[in-house]
Amino acid sequence: MSETFRFTLAQLNPTLGDIAGNAARARAAWREAKAAGADFVAFPEAFLIGYQPQDLVMRPAFWREAMDAATALAADTADGPAIGIGAPFHDGRDLYNAYYILEGGAVRLRVLKQVLPNETVFDEKRLYTPGPEQGPFRIGPLLLGTPICEDAWWPEVCTTMAAAGAEVFLVPNGSPYYRAKVPVRKNHARGRVAETGRALIYLNLVGGQDDQVFDGASFGVNPDGEIAFQMPQFEEALAHVDLVNTETGWRIAPVEVVPELDDWEADYRAMVMALADYMGKTGFRKVLLGLSGGIDSALVAAIAVDALGAENVRCVMLPSEYTSEASLADAEAVAKALGVRYDFVPISGPRAAVTEALAPLFAGTEPDLTEENIQSRLRGLLLMALSNKFGEMLLTTGNKSEVAVGYATIYGDMAGGYNPIKDLYKTRVFETCRWRNANHRAWMKGPAGEVIPPRVIDKPPSAELREDQKDEDSLPPYEVLDAILDGLIDREASVAELVAEGFDRETVKRVEHLIYISEYKRFQSAPGARLTPRAFWLDRRYPMVNRWRDKS
Repeated sequence: MSETFRFTLAQLNPTLGDIAGNAARARAAWREAKAAGADFVAFPEAFLIGYQPQDLVMRPAFWREAMDAATALAADTADGPAIGIGAPFHDGRDLYNAYYILEGGAVRLRVLKQVLPNETVFDEKRLYTPGPEQGPFRIGPLLLGTPICEDAWWPEVCTTMAAAGAEVFLVPNGSPYYRAKVPVRKNHARGRVAETGRALIYLNLVGGQDDQVFDGASFGVNPDGEIAFQMPQFEEALAHVDLVNTETGWRIAPVEVVPELDDWEADYRAMVMALADYMGKTGFRKVLLGLSGGIDSALVAAIAVDALGAENVRCVMLPSEYTSEASLADAEAVAKALGVRYDFVPISGPRAAVTEALAPLFAGTEPDLTEENIQSRLRGLLLMALSNKFGEMLLTTGNKSEVAVGYATIYGDMAGGYNPIKDLYKTRVFETCRWRNANHRAWMKGPAGEVIPPRVIDKPPSAELREDQKDEDSLPPYEVLDAILDGLIDREASVAELVAEGFDRETVKRVEHLIYISEYKRFQSAPGARLTPRAFWLDRRYPMVNRWRDKS
């Protein structure tokens, strides 16, 4: 009979800083694994503390509590399968990102992360000391190598472990989502498998943390490059995975391969999960937002309902004399389709009061952007008053195109606690609305069908802060704007390169100027779901005071 080994893989959603709660979840998973006859229960990177902890992990009281929790977890699980779980380790001098191996009631050993990422959203060189070269460890019949996350994105750690006798790799991860990330992970995993001839299990976190979403999609790769299993994306799951020792080495017994989602569904699921977890993990239960009759607020309302349920979402229309009858009808139609509470609060009275108060100071001047922004700021004030009174978190609704060029009013429509569509360009907003109208999934708490009326999607976008205003009065058409933004932000292309691609130089320079002068607004903007490797916050860090411009 062939020799076998059973892993239980815990693709779970920890809460950052809830060390006791995360340990309790680990105990519950361990009990299920024990009942299923597992030999080893694996949790993702940093599971015991949550990920990413940023500078919190450097607080001595924090890492001491985490280390004590790992010791206690080992004592509580002495009579069953061994555990692998991520947590910090301090040796009296240095702090490490570690993977604890708990067996027989004690911490048997700690594997220390060697390659510390220091790009995109990661600052691990700021936080941790890199670990030394390490070999595999034995669990029953298996010599197991555990490169931690970034350790497996480069050949050296895995080849060193394989040379030291590792028969299988278990890679615990905290790998955040961005669009089309799953194939990137698989390519790296297949590279390590091809270099070493060893099977590899890639175990990832799931859940939202601030702007980042961990999408799970854990998988296994056999020595021939075959994907032996894949767990669901954006869902918690426990998987019992068997390895069989064959004449050519250990192989993963194939089980279900759950396909990853397409980009449209994955982005939408990420935005929903980001908002749901931001709310749940901060203690908020309800949200409100200004529903203008436009496409951005309609999409945010749909995301909020799918994340929290219609009973936890309040939409507020705050019309001025520039609000069209079509917008009034469209906002009400969206609210009705989603089944949310819909309040109507005209701003004409407050606006008249502000106009009267400022009249002596504004005497002799002509109305301009100032008066337009007063409308937006009054809306922000009224929405924040509702937020304070009823404990409902205010959502902002600016898309990435607007956030990029500052087409938003600071302390006005930028007011709020979270922005689900912050990393979604306007052209993708249109298509995402169409996708949601055409698709419904069991995890969505909102209704099926056409929740965003087509005329909301099709009408020309407008802030409606003056008569007959259209976005394209102030900005290039969104198809042009988004293509330029993709070049300047996502691809770091030069002005000359974009001109060579066919864009008008004057337009490119104008967009570049708007991006740079809007940095101070982004510095004060609400966090939002990260969908790309060039989201605004940790992915792209620019100074607010900056006179440099591309001279190409």
